[in-house]
Amino acid sequence: MKASLHYFRWAFGITAFGLILAFWLGVSYGGYAGGVSFLLIAAVLAVLEISLSFDNAIVNANKLKDMTPVWQQRFLTWGILIAVFGMRVLFPLLIVVAAAGIGPFEAIHLAATRPAEYAHIIGEAHLSIAAFGGTFLMMVSLRYFIDEGKEVDWIRALECQLRRCASVRGLEIALVLGVIMLCTVLLPEAREHEFLFASLAGLLTFLIVEVLGHVLDQRSKLVTSAARGGLGAFLYLEVLDASFSFDGVIGAFALTQNLFLIAIGLGIGAMYVRSMTIMLVERQTLAEFRYLEHGAFWSILVLSLIMFAQTMWHIPEMVTGLLGASLIGLSLVSSVRHNRAVQAKELLAQSRS
Repeated sequence: MKASLHYFRWAFGITAFGLILAFWLGVSYGGYAGGVSFLLIAAVLAVLEISLSFDNAIVNANKLKDMTPVWQQRFLTWGILIAVFGMRVLFPLLIVVAAAGIGPFEAIHLAATRPAEYAHIIGEAHLSIAAFGGTFLMMVSLRYFIDEGKEVDWIRALECQLRRCASVRGLEIALVLGVIMLCTVLLPEAREHEFLFASLAGLLTFLIVEVLGHVLDQRSKLVTSAARGGLGAFLYLEVLDASFSFDGVIGAFALTQNLFLIAIGLGIGAMYVRSMTIMLVERQTLAEFRYLEHGAFWSILVLSLIMFAQTMWHIPEMVTGLLGASLIGLSLVSSVRHNRAVQAKELLAQSRS
């Protein structure tokens, strides 16, 4: 237990600092009552971010174990700065800058003085954000399952069929385009162009990152050892983290319209994701629990479908978090059962010999 808590010491420190900062921010807005209110909202936002990001930590760990130590460290330092500051602060500001046609400083002033108007602009951009994120995440999950080299299956009835279809080139792209076309038909005509553009941008981003990663990972004399398994994987993880963050950032505005409070709450959650990632890599938890990775990718697939559905209907973020956590929990239970079955067979074999 103490060994596990060791990985979260930074997250605990940031939690204490963030909650104190949230309380101070609330006091400056509405006295002691405002401080307590902001403190509670920051805590809820942190829990929301953690519940939505279990699968993110698992996928990060899966990619990090194949990266060079230098790029692992860069992702765990630069990457967390990009995740906390870039996605939780700059990203919402850039949405307002693009949507309202105002400058960055005007966007900050708008967030501080007219939070309701700021939140409305963010809400108007939700369709594009969900379309981009849903497309990217669906490609990530399908690329994992539609793979001839995949040797272990968890939900065998489905995963075996998907693996057998891996010989069909471009199948995952065809499936994603099929979902995009279906959503386009269901959406109002006035928003079709916006949805299609964002979806295709998500697909193109995934393919560009894949190609870049493939080029940089080639064992060629033109590529240095630091770049192999490095920059391409780093970019892939950053885009992946951004796609995961979309849901949490948009959902946070349902709890508060204060950009700075959202950054504090989601930033605390992001630190726990980083800590979980380090623990999974160093303790080789993915190797110990056979189906945990499968649960994460099924969770990503469900999240992508929910993001597509959110372009038409409102789906509470709590539902998304519970579904993802349930899938990962079930995969963990299946892994424990598998380990026990293997141990029982080994004991039986030893007793017979």
